[in-house]
Amino acid sequence: MDEVSLGRRLQNARKQAGLTQQELCQKADLSYSTLAKIERGAIKAPSIFTIQSIATALGVSLTDLMGDIGQKPAVNAKKRSKSGVRFVYFDINGCLVRFFHRAFTKIAEETGAPADIIESTFWHYNDAVCRGEMTLEEFDQIFAQHIGAPQIDWQHYYLEAIDPITEMDELLRWAAENYYVGLLSNIMPGFIEAMRAREILPNVDYAAIVDSSTVGAIKPEPEIYTIAQEKAGVSPSEILLVDDSRANLMAAEKMGWHVLWFDDYRPEESAVNIRNVLEPEA
Repeated sequence: MDEVSLGRRLQNARKQAGLTQQELCQKADLSYSTLAKIERGAIKAPSIFTIQSIATALGVSLTDLMGDIGQKPAVNAKKRSKSGVRFVYFDINGCLVRFFHRAFTKIAEETGAPADIIESTFWHYNDAVCRGEMTLEEFDQIFAQHIGAPQIDWQHYYLEAIDPITEMDELLRWAAENYYVGLLSNIMPGFIEAMRAREILPNVDYAAIVDSSTVGAIKPEPEIYTIAQEKAGVSPSEILLVDDSRANLMAAEKMGWHVLWFDDYRPEESAVNIRNVLEPEA
């Protein structure tokens, strides 16, 4: 693929549509840095699914953007596993980063609030925030009121508490070189962007990012899997979900996806299992 020519076509199409880079990013559900790099021709063989999302947001066809560059080389640049997988979705909490429970301990230490009240308050409202039904600001306010603190910045506590799982950082980078990869997470608004800005999440070209707070549904609800499948642009039997929740995996399996449970107590073993499942066709 001629990345420079693709970048020029994309930039011209965006300007003809009267959109800024930021506006196109919002419409295509794409990070600003990824779009800027594609327009500069700085990403080698960008995902065909990313280009399709951009074309849809611009109201043009894939051919309009690709021209005579042709889309087959981009598709063929990625592999298919022996089990037929072409697209891998990764959960975030418990798979790419170690969970944030120690944030509860930190809040208890700093506020003097009982640990059980902190955790029960958090989990009572967590789903509503992750669905986008409640803003993060509203959540912080309610959280603070319930535990008797003057204020709470949950995103701050979360980001300070989580640690990248090294084995998965390496595994995801390898997977992105060989397959289309995406993120599928129950998460609060703005957290994925904040983690990418801090490079807590691997800096790869994600073909799709399904943020529950943006799409208005959480795992294991069927709606979020339908949205993720549409974003992936492949058939159900070509998708693999890596998740630490068996309920989330069973819901994906009902959709016809491949699934693999991740055990963050045994990250090395889990990473090896993922590589084995993604062994490419000969």
